[in-house]
Amino acid sequence: MAKKQHKIRVVELFAGVGGFRIGLEGASDAYETIWNNQWEPSTKHQDASLVYVARFGSKGHSNKDINLVPTNDIPDHDLLVGGFPCQDYSVAATLSRSGGIEGKKGVLWWQIYRILNEKGDKRPQFIFFENVDRLLNSPATQRGRDFAIILASLADLGYVVEWRIINAADYGMPQRRRRTYIVGYLKTSAVAEKIEQIEDWVEYDGVMAKAFEFSLKPGTVSEFDIEGSIKEVSDGFNKGKKESPFGNAGMMMDRHVYSVDAEAVYDGPRQTLGGNLVDENLVPEDFFITDEELPRWQYEKGAKKIERVSKEGYKYTFSEGGMAFPDSLDQPSRTIITGEGGTAPSRFKHVVRTKSGRYRRLLPIELERMNMFPDNHTYHPDVTDGRRAFLMGNALVCGVVETIGKSLYQAIYDKAPVSSKPIFTVRDSKPMLDLQLFEYEEKPLVVNRPQKQYILDSTKHLLIGLVKKDNEEYFLKEEPTKIYYTGKTKTFPSTVAVNKLYYFMPYIKGKGVRDLYLIRVARIGNKTEIHPETNDEETRLVFELEYLESLPEYQIVQLNRYWYKDTLLGRIVTV
Repeated sequence: MAKKQHKIRVVELFAGVGGFRIGLEGASDAYETIWNNQWEPSTKHQDASLVYVARFGSKGHSNKDINLVPTNDIPDHDLLVGGFPCQDYSVAATLSRSGGIEGKKGVLWWQIYRILNEKGDKRPQFIFFENVDRLLNSPATQRGRDFAIILASLADLGYVVEWRIINAADYGMPQRRRRTYIVGYLKTSAVAEKIEQIEDWVEYDGVMAKAFEFSLKPGTVSEFDIEGSIKEVSDGFNKGKKESPFGNAGMMMDRHVYSVDAEAVYDGPRQTLGGNLVDENLVPEDFFITDEELPRWQYEKGAKKIERVSKEGYKYTFSEGGMAFPDSLDQPSRTIITGEGGTAPSRFKHVVRTKSGRYRRLLPIELERMNMFPDNHTYHPDVTDGRRAFLMGNALVCGVVETIGKSLYQAIYDKAPVSSKPIFTVRDSKPMLDLQLFEYEEKPLVVNRPQKQYILDSTKHLLIGLVKKDNEEYFLKEEPTKIYYTGKTKTFPSTVAVNKLYYFMPYIKGKGVRDLYLIRVARIGNKTEIHPETNDEETRLVFELEYLESLPEYQIVQLNRYWYKDTLLGRIVTV
């Protein structure tokens, strides 16, 4: 790689919705993702791939099982990154039941190895991976074996490797999420040539040490060699011992390991869950917990002792401690898990209490903020709120990648990085619609289809929108079809679930709502389409409507300050 070009060609494996890409681009404009792969096995609907293409375009994107992608199809690159699948050692399952690196998805590590190995003398100079924190301790029957296999296989390919377990909240980020981050350099690279003493690199001079300051926990230094073939490492490493030899920070060079336990040192600004929430007035009604549902949530969150009977007929007591309810607003959020979405009460889902005293679940936009993604990054007409939550449960905290990316750039070029896409840490409590979300979509907002017959569904989303004075006469006329233009998109709440909207009711000032319409199509447009005389080319959302029926009389409802309300039909109309 020629230094003078100041470009780092990136290939992103197991890309998800692009957390590595966002973090690296936030670190420096030098990082350029030239190819990426995202494939979710055992599912027809490739949600993450849909989102990735919607945000970054289809160029260089592969939605194919990585096992079936020939190495020759992957362009030569300088940096290979990826959060390789970790279900086999996920915190969602007990460690004793996890399959470790030999499990179904753990074997995907060997696809990384295969690509690096088959690239030969064109293999990337740098690697950067993410996994769950328990990777250093798995499997339960042979603590540390999985990580030893990874380190040994990378050493055999010519890489020097350093790692850290980082809790994002320890460094001011908005989520308590502990993950293992692995950075490696070919021994011939500009970075590896700077390493003099392995202990100094781990504690002071290395990419990880300069990215995230720490103090060394006394009495935790250990050094050892990973010996034997990969099969011998797999069969015998640390066998019979109860604890992993790997500390939460360390380095491996030529299979020699220097390991310590690191304690975070940080005195900068800190983000909180409360500081990333959306104004209560912009929250769709279906995210609020009703008075009838509240006791079930309180039960799920509370401490329990339950008598159970095993399959073998033995009686035992199942017990678990209580969870915070509601979640604290002045602390970082708890770890987001893949089951965060959906309305069903759950022990692990986040619940906050609003200023008015109501309880509610977190919006997808708020879950994105906990991982430091751009607002509505996972929005897509074909991706449900539940799947958006799942995607964030699988994601990483982009701010961690950004910080490591800056440090890596500095180590390569000996100069500070510059980025035109830094990650924002101050969030607007009243987020408005950003049309750049849809720049790669040809028909991004089609959310309904014409119907000749209808049965009202109380669970479908209803948008209530103010009709301005000069348009009231148009909406008071009895006609089968209408077109409604929102205000300028920069004043339209981005929390409105456009991809879920089904019905529309126009709000007439002084009267309220009465007429119910089906939203046939939602799209982007402007008023000059039907009112050329206005010369109004401001971009707006356009709803093409079909009249269904009317209430017996007008009903007053409360709109937010932008004169919209995203609610459920059953909250307004008796079906």
